[in-house]
Amino acid sequence: MPVAIITGASKGLGRALAAALAERGWDLVLDARTAGVLEETAEALSVYGTRVEALPGDVGDAGHRAELVAAARGLGGVDLLVNNASALGAEPLVRLEDLPLDGLRHALEVNVVAALGLVQEALPLLRAAETGAVVAVSSDAATEAYETWGGYGASKAALDHLAAVLGEEEPGLRVWAVDPGDMGTDLYAAAVPDDDGPRPTPDSVVPAFLRLLDERPASGRYGAPALLEVR
Repeated sequence: MPVAIITGASKGLGRALAAALAERGWDLVLDARTAGVLEETAEALSVYGTRVEALPGDVGDAGHRAELVAAARGLGGVDLLVNNASALGAEPLVRLEDLPLDGLRHALEVNVVAALGLVQEALPLLRAAETGAVVAVSSDAATEAYETWGGYGASKAALDHLAAVLGEEEPGLRVWAVDPGDMGTDLYAAAVPDDDGPRPTPDSVVPAFLRLLDERPASGRYGAPALLEVR
């Protein structure tokens, strides 16, 4: 069975994608910071009959990243790595003049440094897989200038560029930066708590990620809305 590592998988997009892959028979290594919620997610996915390793921890910790890859190795390898875990830098978001520099550093550490660190740890197994792929979960804030989204957007823009370079350096892999579009998630609620308007659910954009896995287009940056368009 193929094996996927998904970070930030206890809820939101990470959990929705994990459920879709489990339904397809994938074995999973799941990460999140909150142990209880992650364990509940793993238990819920057990109905699909696949193997699920739930490892709570901080992706910023090199030892934890090594544990994630070791767990995947125990399941047979790494066919897919999804860097989904994200940090905002400030909750709620603030203008750049008020953005704590430590908050910006934290966003860069989680969204960029840790993501690259996990890729580096997993690269030997990804290269060994017949269809190795890396997904970097991006944001429209990486390419559009939205007030108060500067720190988070800068970190996602950096992640996009790392993904683009990785795609050039690793032609045997598929490396996709994916902008999932607008979603109703806890991350968005923390970013803009006063905005309670209806938003698409994370599971509604999962078919975009599955289309990438099914069709394996060239490495690059993709938007979920375009991938969801009727072919």
